[in-house]
Amino acid sequence: MIGIVDYNMGNLASVVNALKLLGEDSIIESNPKKFSEYDKLILPGVGAFGDAMEHLRERDMVDALRDYAQSSKPMLGICLGMQLLFQSSQEFGTHEGLGLIKGHVQEFDTQKFNSNLKIPHMGWNRMFTKEHPLFKNLDDEHYLYFVHSYHVVCDDKDDIIGETEYGYTFTSAVAHKNIMGIQPHPEKSHKNGLSILKNFINL
Repeated sequence: MIGIVDYNMGNLASVVNALKLLGEDSIIESNPKKFSEYDKLILPGVGAFGDAMEHLRERDMVDALRDYAQSSKPMLGICLGMQLLFQSSQEFGTHEGLGLIKGHVQEFDTQKFNSNLKIPHMGWNRMFTKEHPLFKNLDDEHYLYFVHSYHVVCDDKDDIIGETEYGYTFTSAVAHKNIMGIQPHPEKSHKNGLSILKNFINL
């Protein structure tokens, strides 16, 4: 059974519906004491990093998520949920993250852009992936749906399993042992997104 972490920072229904389409039952879980009961956890999220961490702290979820990460069971962060896996974010100040993957979150550096690209990065874009169980059976050129103004920077390049071009190359998917994250929304990315979720189910 997959638990979807409910900390009041995201549209959870779209993730539930995508999993249901794949024949997988899931439960929206707001009780951190029950996290350990699930075979896998998904940490979704949209919005601001600082607000998200505050919501997690208010609900006593920070230590519960860190404990779950130590269990070796798969955890997947989606969009903001992926960013929360990191040590810190520079979004409207400096905020401490869950610290499950070494690195930080930063705003797109538009000074590096060679054209008038807009922020947020919104819409379909290609992800260039490394070989990883999350990316089995994707199209040769797999495009996914993005909505974000910040991106992660990994301390350890071995944690990077996907990259995307937008003004410059940024990290769009990560994996460290049982902890995985993906910046685009697989639940909104049609065939390739559903394939990623199916691969997560099958881990």
